[in-house]
Amino acid sequence: MDAVLATEKKTDLIKRFRTHDTDTGSPEVQIAILSERISDLTEHFKAHKKDHASRRGLLMLVSKRRRLLDYLKTHDTDRYRDVIGKLGIRK
Repeated sequence: MDAVLATEKKTDLIKRFRTHDTDTGSPEVQIAILSERISDLTEHFKAHKKDHASRRGLLMLVSKRRRLLDYLKTHDTDRYRDVIGKLGIRK
């Protein structure tokens, strides 16, 4: 898999999580794209345990997603609950 998400996959994520027709950068969309990249990297590490450079990138992605989730949680709790429900990333 490429380091960047495949175009079709990314377009599908944007369509599923957008808040309106021209939305490509809302927190929901960003969180969905980051979550997809995180899951791809997690799979990568099952085969490449010693790839520490990419592991650093993974940690940065997780931190960025965490910050976006915190932002959503403080500004609009309903949207926050909706996103974590769709993605299944919180208990």
